[in-house]
Amino acid sequence: MLMTVAFRDGARRVRSAPAILAGVFTLTLLLALPLGLALRDSIRAHLGDSLAADTVASGVNADWWDEFLSQADGIGQTFSPSVIGFAVVLDNLSAVLDNRPQAAILVSAAAAYLLAWAFLVGGILDRYARNRPIRGPAFFAACGTFFFRFLRLGVISWLVYGLLFGALHGWLFGGLYAWLIRDLTVERTGFLLRVLLYVAFGVVVLFCNIVLDYAKIRAVVEDRRSMIGATVAGFRFVWRHLAGTSRLYLLNSAVFVVIVAVYAAIAPGAGGAGAEMWFAFLIGQAYVLARLWVKLLFLATQTALFQGELAHAGYTAAPSFTPPESPAVEAIAGAPTSGV
Repeated sequence: MLMTVAFRDGARRVRSAPAILAGVFTLTLLLALPLGLALRDSIRAHLGDSLAADTVASGVNADWWDEFLSQADGIGQTFSPSVIGFAVVLDNLSAVLDNRPQAAILVSAAAAYLLAWAFLVGGILDRYARNRPIRGPAFFAACGTFFFRFLRLGVISWLVYGLLFGALHGWLFGGLYAWLIRDLTVERTGFLLRVLLYVAFGVVVLFCNIVLDYAKIRAVVEDRRSMIGATVAGFRFVWRHLAGTSRLYLLNSAVFVVIVAVYAAIAPGAGGAGAEMWFAFLIGQAYVLARLWVKLLFLATQTALFQGELAHAGYTAAPSFTPPESPAVEAIAGAPTSGV
């Protein structure tokens, strides 16, 4: 019951702060734009005034594509058939499950995005925890307050995921899987075993992801300065409320699966230029926007669940936000609501 209430409350909190969604979408677009322009220039320089330019503009020219990839460098190396339509979703999923290395330029872009996200997430969680409108200076004050704390939490996250995708992934799919199939003669059984290992690995990764999410939430709501303490507190909360946190995570994941299914149904393939190209671009951007909405939905609903489970709901706003106080201080003070 509390899980359903938290989901509805979290969805309402996301709707009440459309500027956050617009901001993270703009950030994503701005970080991706230089890569897109660099790829465009690389393709333009390779095509020039050749006869292949017309066929590439009207559809897929496999011969030209192979030739381009054979001499491409930098961002051009990522221009493979997997970037078309729904194929990119499957390629990203495969890259995670198989722990496949990515191009250096994509890793750099991802690192820049994670750094920007580490700055914004403190303000986002603070806004969702307060559950009231706040002005820009208050939002960015919260971002600055938690930025360096979340950088330290990022180091913890890096160590956790390093162990998962390094040691655990290597042991499961390199050592254990090889041992399990050493005497197998039926390919279907080997495939089933690999799927089961994917599921087991995915469960461990998702559990750690949930713990780190609640570590962020506890850091913001309770104004924690020790990120080790916040991580331990996040683990303790998840373990004690395993059913509720897991069900909420699955419910949010189901929303994401629906969005992915819709995108799979309407995602355009390789098309021509003009209106068809712009339609494909807009569909892709709508999918990115929906994914970001789900990301914010996870944070808002998990915050609502945490507040509900520990009776931290019903925070009220202090008359002044500078210097910023934690939502827990507001709850104790019981000050009247103010803000935009």
